[in-house]
Amino acid sequence: MSALLNSPRTALSRLAIMLLLATSSPGQAQTSNGDQATADSSSGQPPARSPWLGTPLLSSNPKFGTSIGGLVGYLHKFDRQSPVSMFGLTAAYSNTDSYKAVLFANTFFDQDRQRLEAAAIYGNIENDYEDFLGSGQQAQTTDRIDLYFLRYLYRFSGNWFFGAQGIMTNYSSSAATDLGQGILDILGLGGFQSNGLGVALYFDSRDNTRSASRGSQFLAHNIAYREGLGGDASFDVYNAEYDIFLPLIGAQVTAIQFKGRWTSDAPNSSFSSVELPGYTRGEYLAQHMTFVLADQRIMFSQRWGMSVSAGVACLYGDSVVDGSLDCFDRDNAYPSISTGVIYSLKPSEKIVVRAQVSAGKSDNSAFVLSFGQPF
Repeated sequence: MSALLNSPRTALSRLAIMLLLATSSPGQAQTSNGDQATADSSSGQPPARSPWLGTPLLSSNPKFGTSIGGLVGYLHKFDRQSPVSMFGLTAAYSNTDSYKAVLFANTFFDQDRQRLEAAAIYGNIENDYEDFLGSGQQAQTTDRIDLYFLRYLYRFSGNWFFGAQGIMTNYSSSAATDLGQGILDILGLGGFQSNGLGVALYFDSRDNTRSASRGSQFLAHNIAYREGLGGDASFDVYNAEYDIFLPLIGAQVTAIQFKGRWTSDAPNSSFSSVELPGYTRGEYLAQHMTFVLADQRIMFSQRWGMSVSAGVACLYGDSVVDGSLDCFDRDNAYPSISTGVIYSLKPSEKIVVRAQVSAGKSDNSAFVLSFGQPF
């Protein structure tokens, strides 16, 4: 696996470009403004925009191996004041016999006074950790997860929303060896079933919900997991995120994200993990996590652009194996740098695909062809 990840990215980059160029459906042509239209315009009517979109997805990282998959989405605008809603399905399969599928909806309606997000996730992940929990040891585990999520938001004043959310999770983890399984059991990483409810406070002044060029958004929310709701344990998780978008010369945008996740009385399996590009989710765990990420987005044309990003995360509070961690200890800091290509699937809606190479410390790295901006 490490040999694959350290191999040159040229072949992957060429494949990504070829896949992107193949996303236009047969029988469709490109209009002058870049939107997809039917090839037959003999009727004299303006070409209709297709509500469908599709794109391949590609990634290479230690956790999921090298995977290929795709996304199919349907766009619908409920009214003139609301942004475009999207319903979609993504699925991927990797060379480690891992697979995952996500069915999702991101909707805006009632003149954008109401928003609803929903997702159902199913996966079987064969992990190959190069540095499990920072121990320097390799580990192979199998994670199985079923997750269902729902969030409702209502605009109560200006750009402010308030709402509620719920989540149901069934997660299990097993090791490839009896010794590894014993370690997982001792550390409390064997998995759990958890159901929780929470509230969300949200502010959104962005000029576009898919790929903003100005404005900001703020989201603070919690999940109260309770045994009374059918879970294995009672604990709390708190999240906060602030994103700001600064327009520069031409089509350049600087996007900056601040994000944190904090837990209270959570089992080790629900601890916070490093979320920056290039790192494997779940490989480094602690009670709390915060990070800052700056993402420079430069569009050369209506279709093509590039990105350069850098950030740093820290883990602190109780850890799985090392006692209490200090955020200001350099050993608990996780830097990340990335660069990549941006391709616009639907310029009018600012719906993009990004091919990105990322690297972190301790040989952490990844290549991802993903749908949408990271934030």
